[in-house]
Amino acid sequence: MRTRVRGWRWRRNPLRRRADVVEAWTALVVAVLLLVGAPLAGAIAGWWAHDEARAVAAAERAERHRVRAEVVGKTPDMLPSVQGGQQHSYRVNVRWTDPATGPHTTKARVPAGSRQGDTVDVWFDSQGRIVGPPPGETQIWQHALTIGTCATGGAVALVLLGNAVVRRVATGHRLLEWEREWARTEPEWTRRQAGGT
Repeated sequence: MRTRVRGWRWRRNPLRRRADVVEAWTALVVAVLLLVGAPLAGAIAGWWAHDEARAVAAAERAERHRVRAEVVGKTPDMLPSVQGGQQHSYRVNVRWTDPATGPHTTKARVPAGSRQGDTVDVWFDSQGRIVGPPPGETQIWQHALTIGTCATGGAVALVLLGNAVVRRVATGHRLLEWEREWARTEPEWTRRQAGGT
């Protein structure tokens, strides 16, 4: 006949120690934190990162301006290798005309596949330096998802580390309690054994 031992830490019994109760409550708290707390922490961090990234993108859009420029330089025959998963691009001479200051020519990074005569977007900052375009909605969401995922993973790791520490301490306390109990019980057993022989 099998004896059910599930939930023994929650029921009163002579074998249950305070460390067992602490460990049972810790397991419940860990389950709630892993199922609710960690995803919530990730969602909050992702939401915050999304808002921050949108604010940065809006600030960059406000200080940068775009011009439509014509590719006038010779484009390479072979494409450069992809680095870091970014789109192919290369530097080539482009020309545009500003209504106030007239025609300009400079080197700018253009997307792969651009040929002489093509029109491309070139972005400038407030000092007139060529800069990259401000982040788009896709980049903002990728940033938010990355931060949210990292926050969730960090919360899970923290909860599991805390659980390991509590279990280790609880095991140490449980062993001490068992030793104390055995120190009280052992003399009775050894006397009984000695009297029987």
